[in-house]
Amino acid sequence: MITSVLVANRGEIACRVVRTCRAAGIRTVAVHSDADAHALHARVADTAVRLPGSAPADTYLRGDLIVKAALAAGADAVHPGYGFLSENAGFARAVQDAGLVWIGPPPEAIEVMASKTRAKELLGIEPLREATEADLPVLVKAAAGGGGRGMRVVRHLADLDAELAAARAEAASAFGDGEVFVEPYVEGGRHVEVQVLADTHGTVWALGTRDCSLQRRHQKVIEEAPAPGLSAALDAEVRALAVRAARAVGYVGAGTVEFLVAGEQAHFLEMNTRLQVEHPVTEAVFGVDLVAEQIRVAEGHALADDPPRARGHAVEARLYAEDPARDWAPQTGRLHRLAVPDAVRLDTGYADGDDIGVHYDPMVAKVVAHAPNRAEAIRKLAAALDRAVIHGPVTNRDLLVRSLCHPEFTAARMDTGFYDRHLPGLTEPAPDPHAPLAAALADAHGRSRFGGWRNVPSQPQSKRYLMAGEEHEARYRHGREGLEADGVRVVHADARLVILDVDGVQRKYEVARHGNQVYVNTTALTALPRFPDPTTQHAPGSLLAPMPGTVVRVADGLTAGTPVKAGDPLLWLEAMKMQHKITAPVTGTLTELPVAPGQQVEPGMLLAVVQEA
Repeated sequence: MITSVLVANRGEIACRVVRTCRAAGIRTVAVHSDADAHALHARVADTAVRLPGSAPADTYLRGDLIVKAALAAGADAVHPGYGFLSENAGFARAVQDAGLVWIGPPPEAIEVMASKTRAKELLGIEPLREATEADLPVLVKAAAGGGGRGMRVVRHLADLDAELAAARAEAASAFGDGEVFVEPYVEGGRHVEVQVLADTHGTVWALGTRDCSLQRRHQKVIEEAPAPGLSAALDAEVRALAVRAARAVGYVGAGTVEFLVAGEQAHFLEMNTRLQVEHPVTEAVFGVDLVAEQIRVAEGHALADDPPRARGHAVEARLYAEDPARDWAPQTGRLHRLAVPDAVRLDTGYADGDDIGVHYDPMVAKVVAHAPNRAEAIRKLAAALDRAVIHGPVTNRDLLVRSLCHPEFTAARMDTGFYDRHLPGLTEPAPDPHAPLAAALADAHGRSRFGGWRNVPSQPQSKRYLMAGEEHEARYRHGREGLEADGVRVVHADARLVILDVDGVQRKYEVARHGNQVYVNTTALTALPRFPDPTTQHAPGSLLAPMPGTVVRVADGLTAGTPVKAGDPLLWLEAMKMQHKITAPVTGTLTELPVAPGQQVEPGMLLAVVQEA
């Protein structure tokens, strides 16, 4: 019987595994990098072990250090979570060779299925050996790993070599394996997957389907169970194929078989030999704890002959610290507050006051709603996200709410190209026009009224804020009855709550301030100084680092004086295991290039200057 589990992971999934272990009376051991010394997963586990001597981005890939930590802490089992070493057969063997229980599938199954090329061959599917113009568009994919890393869509044959090189570098950085392959890219397909669970006694469950079509950069954003709109025949086909794939490799534990569905045809993509990020929607629909089932299977217990029945519908949204309007640029900084309504499930690896750093994936949390039917689950999740309190770096919260309410999604007509078509409209700023005034009134409350109201009207006071990239001025006065503003009636104002009567309708504004950042309901503002600092101004055409990261590459032959066209790639930044292309904003001449490969940059640092022609 398992008594102590080391979780070979970090963040949300580590916290989620700890939660199940604690409910089962199993002690837990966390491992952490130096960057994660104070992370939530290290705080909630019973024991935490530092993994020494590695760069933060690579620490959780050091299987030798993790096995050593498990033995030192007295753990008798290892749960790999998802990502990092979860699909590494060598790590699974090392765990078993050390006399520890591996809470996952046999290494041999991982070995076959972790390579997407070998998995396809096992099922009789031939990968594309050499791409031609006739094959376009094609998809470059990492043979190992997932999460959208090492994945590129290529629409022009001339771009293939460069995209292969970029995909190899990204895959090697994320998974320690730079192997990539090419396959046809199916336009307008849906991403459908089947959750499987198998024991050591020959029973394999197919726990329904999930739809994960809403993706950015081939990484899932919104998932749901069951997959809507599948015909009974197609639903039965993908579930049967999933069971067949699991049996073909003698699978044990939880895994997922993924398909790209176009019409009534399902194309096998891969089998993920681990727990998926989106597993909570299956848990909600089937009323199971998949982590608990993983542990029971690892202990040798048998599954029931038949899986539990599905009930209702569940939808999950991944809340990321990123700016969708700026090419999904990851964001970093202090997470001051994160709270969602109790009616939904929140899985997160952060607590109030934690820092979101540069070294790891920018997912802050998963928010999951379950209801009797799909429409109610969508409405429940959208409302919870809309009411959530999120104070800190920019997130994709508004995008999630708008995506859930989009008619293509509500009608289940979405596909993997959803954001390619709709991103501009979904990221159009829509801040509350009264938010700056509410922020100013809250700030003014309680301040000195020296010289208070007078019979002679006084000059209004003003404060400046940056909101949705634009500067706004809020003007107010201290009047006979208290704070006043033109065009509205101030019903109430204190440091945390402002109520304004706008055209006879009372509107409430909850206000919170952290330094110069002000949050008014769901609108984020930056309080600007009264007198701007002229030294912070940059020349026209300046390209500033959108995130902290490392310059991994500069375009060939690029030096000061080089002519460039709008959209030409200038350099690539790597942040959070992803590469981000920085392009010329206008056609003109590159006049400055103060960075070089290998250089670390911080947000706002000058990368290049392009003088418009």
